[in-house]
Amino acid sequence: MGVPEVCLAGMMAVVAGLDRTAMLQVMVSRPLVVAPVAGLLLGCPEEGLQIGLMCELLWLGRLPIGAAIPPDDTQVAIGATTLVAMQGSADVGGLPLALLCLLVAIPLGKTGQIFDLKARQWNGRLQQRWDVCLDAGDLGSLEKIHLRGVLNFALASIGTFLVVVLVGSPLVEMVKGVLLPMLQPVAGWLRLSLVAIGVAGIVGSLNVGRTLTLFCASFLTGLMVLWLL
Repeated sequence: MGVPEVCLAGMMAVVAGLDRTAMLQVMVSRPLVVAPVAGLLLGCPEEGLQIGLMCELLWLGRLPIGAAIPPDDTQVAIGATTLVAMQGSADVGGLPLALLCLLVAIPLGKTGQIFDLKARQWNGRLQQRWDVCLDAGDLGSLEKIHLRGVLNFALASIGTFLVVVLVGSPLVEMVKGVLLPMLQPVAGWLRLSLVAIGVAGIVGSLNVGRTLTLFCASFLTGLMVLWLL
């Protein structure tokens, strides 16, 4: 995997990061969508799909709504898929490699909360300039301030992606020789554990019987699809 592929993944990180909170919000930022797409573009579609399925459930109950700033699951999904693509020559690939890269990316994704908080703080300062320009009727400056706010979120997204990739890549290189052979016989169980953790978090937030029934039916359907894959 070369520099062009990393740049392509970085562009995806920016677009998906903006979709997450700043603009559009058409759900292409969800791990279930963005990880398989990243895997398809980077040459590891199966691992991207596995990462998307596991990552989606882990943070499905923690959405970036209002003032809530959960870990950046979007950049974790893209970053983990990029790490898989960067380890294309590993002796053990497939699910064990996807799990290893995801486990490395998850804690690094916490930096997304820091970058997101900084972006919101910078945009809060822009609000004061916005009020001044609005009172003066300076529409050109208002447009520039608005674009600056979008740029702040874009920088937060690419910053998180770079941390996951630049820090995660040497970490994976350091531990893959030891952990990949250990993960190979238990990869299926570990994947099921991550899925179960995500399901437990979601079920804990449900308080409507019908919603719980619909969720269980959807989960069983998804589990069947995962088993077929």
